[in-house]
Amino acid sequence: MNMYDSTTQSSSKGYSFSGFMSSVYAWMSGALVLTAGAAYGVYSYEPLFNFIMQKYVFMGLLLVNIFLPTALILFIEKISFKSALALYVAYSLLTGVTLSVIFAAFQLPSIVTILLVTVTMFIAMALYGYFTKADLTGIGNVLIMGLFGIVIAGIINLFFHNGMVDFICSALGVIIFTGLIAYDTQKLKDLGERYFELGQPLGKIALVGALTLYLDFVNLFLNLLTLFGKRKK
Repeated sequence: MNMYDSTTQSSSKGYSFSGFMSSVYAWMSGALVLTAGAAYGVYSYEPLFNFIMQKYVFMGLLLVNIFLPTALILFIEKISFKSALALYVAYSLLTGVTLSVIFAAFQLPSIVTILLVTVTMFIAMALYGYFTKADLTGIGNVLIMGLFGIVIAGIINLFFHNGMVDFICSALGVIIFTGLIAYDTQKLKDLGERYFELGQPLGKIALVGALTLYLDFVNLFLNLLTLFGKRKK
């Protein structure tokens, strides 16, 4: 049984909970591959990269980049799985387009090193979130509040350009997204188990779960890169 079929099944027969978690990580990994490929591809094609780096073009892409995942989460129950998947793929590619700027700012070996560190941290925290018996709900709520805090601080700092504020936000971002990986993994595991026991379709839930972990991964990577990446001279 494939993942498309899971959206139309009224029972969990033929679609195990382990299959659900495998789908989450498969969709997430696929999105990361698309993002990395799009980022490097855009950077490698200078005319396209120069066009995207124009101020208003880049700002427009950032706004769409905010809109797409929000739309997917808000309307996931009202759209088909194929439509949700199309939005997910579009968001992955668009994120890659906007992230092409990191290849202009940071040395390639540094980007690869930080990426490997991010993968290691993600695996460690995902395993912890999946297997721990501790309830991470309280910690997760604090982390989400902290996330709102650094987002607000970052927006305000756009007007002041304070390097120390950027550093603090990035350092806190590493802590917050590291914790959120464990929290979101546990939340997703609990949600998947509940839907599975109720015989509810899991396909779109797996896609939203993949998006959540994808965002955790990308933001952890970017904050680590900001802190430890070697910039081009």
